[in-house]
Amino acid sequence: MTTTLITGANKGLGFETARQLSAAGHTVYVGSRDAERGRRAAERLGVRWVPLDITDDASVEAAAKTIEADGGLDILVNNAGVEERTPDMSVLGPSEITVDIMRKTFETNVFGLVRVTNAFLPLLGRSAAPVVVNVSSGLGSLTQTAAYPYPGVAYPASKAAVNMITVQYAKAFPNMRINAVDPGFTATDLNGRAGTQTVEEGAEIIVRMAQVGADGPTGGYFAASGPVAW
Repeated sequence: MTTTLITGANKGLGFETARQLSAAGHTVYVGSRDAERGRRAAERLGVRWVPLDITDDASVEAAAKTIEADGGLDILVNNAGVEERTPDMSVLGPSEITVDIMRKTFETNVFGLVRVTNAFLPLLGRSAAPVVVNVSSGLGSLTQTAAYPYPGVAYPASKAAVNMITVQYAKAFPNMRINAVDPGFTATDLNGRAGTQTVEEGAEIIVRMAQVGADGPTGGYFAASGPVAW
């Protein structure tokens, strides 16, 4: 049985990814820092819930011990992420961004991802087919964002960092399949549901890359249509 942990999985892309991977036969853990939402999501999906605040060392360590005691981990999907916007969902551009907002964004999107990945590396190392999927964004592509009118700073910078982390971890752990994915502009709470895709469509590439075999790609950056330019 393949065991999968998805961070930030009580709603949106994480929830849909959990649904699809559970349907594919995985033993799925929904990671959520909100206990009530996490339990409710797990109950709806018929999967397991584990308390997980990716910004907190003790929470991450406790989650790793729980999953280890239950038998280990094969697939880690680093999905949890934040984007700071104004109350009316306007994007904060260079003239509005602050160091505090940059720090808060990186605490979850970058430092949290590293914290979780490092905590679960020992468990993944015991798997016969370990996989890590880092949920990035097309906004993490310098090539694409340079030509796109999105004005934000913190979120794309954090996702560009995720892409670099993905490349370096893939080189360091060649026995694992470690890739970044761009789900596309999906309607979720993150963007005030302004996205043009459904969560079912957005989760497709996450689910696909979570199930790559030992001979699959690693150190790459993929959307549903194929590789994404860095």
